[in-house]
Amino acid sequence: FPELLSNPKLVLVQGALNVVMKQNVTLSCLSEPGSPPVRYTLFKHNQQVSALNRSDMTPAQFTLTIGSASDLGEYKCKAEYNNSSGGKYSNSLNFTLIEPVSKPVLTSPTSQAKKGQNVTLSCFSENGSLPITYLFFKGKQTIPPQKTMQKREAAVIFLFINSLSDFGTYKCKASNSFPNNTKYSDGFNFTLAEERSNSQPLIISLGLVLLLLIIGFALAIPFFLIPLYKASE
Repeated sequence: FPELLSNPKLVLVQGALNVVMKQNVTLSCLSEPGSPPVRYTLFKHNQQVSALNRSDMTPAQFTLTIGSASDLGEYKCKAEYNNSSGGKYSNSLNFTLIEPVSKPVLTSPTSQAKKGQNVTLSCFSENGSLPITYLFFKGKQTIPPQKTMQKREAAVIFLFINSLSDFGTYKCKASNSFPNNTKYSDGFNFTLAEERSNSQPLIISLGLVLLLLIIGFALAIPFFLIPLYKASE
């Protein structure tokens, strides 16, 4: 009598569950214990994909090509004896599509800063599968820590402008699980804000007073000249 089949195990033996388009993956299905021959059937969303017969205790291997969005989703396999009713189902494996990150954009609420000022930088990649990891740079030097965002939102760092050397070129990079794909932002530079001297308000006030005196003197001249002109007639 054939041994009762156990629920088969469906495992990924080649590729990854996070896939890119046109990627090949291989699934292995095996029921232990069990007595061969055993028929293994692979399903995607309860629709049959492929079936293999095994006359020994080697696993059935199914190679798939993820060519479109319809190939994504949940896969299961079924083990059964030929000419028998029923069968046992495996665990499920779910394939999801990963997309490359787009070029991140590096921004700040202000483009001008002065020594002793706190500033912020935001890095955001609009497209790409989550999570996305961001890393900031000043020149070729990294600014730790890197930030991994689980939601589609910008990574933000806080900087303290301590000296003129902090006014270099800043960049950020974005990456995710998509293989061999890292994108860098354009450079961002803070410009030095002009610091007003304490004497400037005083100089402006003196200038206004002098201007008012000149205007007043110019208005008063006719009142002095007219009596002098009449007295000389």
